[in-house]
Amino acid sequence: MLLNPRKLLPLFIILLLIAANLFAKDNADINSKAGTTAFPFLKINVGARAVAMGGAFTGLADDESSLYYNPAGIYSYDKNHYILGYHNYFVDIQTGFAGFIRQLNDKYFLGGYISYLNYGNFVEANDQGEVTGEFSGSDMVVAASFAMRPKYSYSAGATVKLIYESIQEFSSTGLAVDLGFKYIGDREKHSFGIAIQNLGSQLSALGVEKFDLPLTFRAGGAFQPRGLPLTLAIDLVKPNDNDLYVAIGSEYFSLKPLYLRMGWNSFGNNYRARDSGDKWAGLTFGVGFDYKELQLSYSLAPGAELGDSHRITLTGHLNP
Repeated sequence: MLLNPRKLLPLFIILLLIAANLFAKDNADINSKAGTTAFPFLKINVGARAVAMGGAFTGLADDESSLYYNPAGIYSYDKNHYILGYHNYFVDIQTGFAGFIRQLNDKYFLGGYISYLNYGNFVEANDQGEVTGEFSGSDMVVAASFAMRPKYSYSAGATVKLIYESIQEFSSTGLAVDLGFKYIGDREKHSFGIAIQNLGSQLSALGVEKFDLPLTFRAGGAFQPRGLPLTLAIDLVKPNDNDLYVAIGSEYFSLKPLYLRMGWNSFGNNYRARDSGDKWAGLTFGVGFDYKELQLSYSLAPGAELGDSHRITLTGHLNP
């Protein structure tokens, strides 16, 4: 007898939790590979809704931020959709994200986005500690996505990314590909997905040595409990330069057009100093509000000693 697809997701989530418990290391230990990859900004999550849900979005992947988390999720739209996001990151670092999705027909979809990070200005000093001026740095990625949905229950997608980084007079470039798959159940009450991010290489280096890209494997699932106006999601994420971590998120939609969101990401423990008493790092909070064809979302992600991280995202659709 074939296993009922509706029973796959709870089993999948249980397996994710077991895997997280078996393979996640003590967060007090620093991974020996931490900080050894190029373009680390590629690992910064985007989208206020997804971030408010702890970044657990690989299996859910049902809004425009799927462009980042799982390109297989951009199939969801029958109109031209866009996303605009601003992120006030730690220590006044700022990032932005702008994306667009277009349906070609019932099976094929195109998308693209531009993401940037501005490090702000830094004081430049010589060997004697004398201030000689200022310098700045920035990162940018330009991406194009394609997705296909040959059957109702599943879709696949890919994204090609051109990456650029600069600091002072130095610069670096890279090329990467994201691959994703998504399964969605009957009546869209449950789904799961997998994605590989940043499969590629550094084309030119800031200095002499080139480094690997932050290759990341993601797997996740989402479901709506029967009779509850609630979406629950969970992801397992394994970057090649750090330990496996788990993300859990929830969205309460009974108050539409108002949405309440909350999540937790175990990677947040890395923001705490060893003797920190901060208990909020890793937790995330957010709200969303629908107005006509638009949704405005906000998220807050406390970062212990690093400070708080704020995101604002506007999504909606345009007439064809």
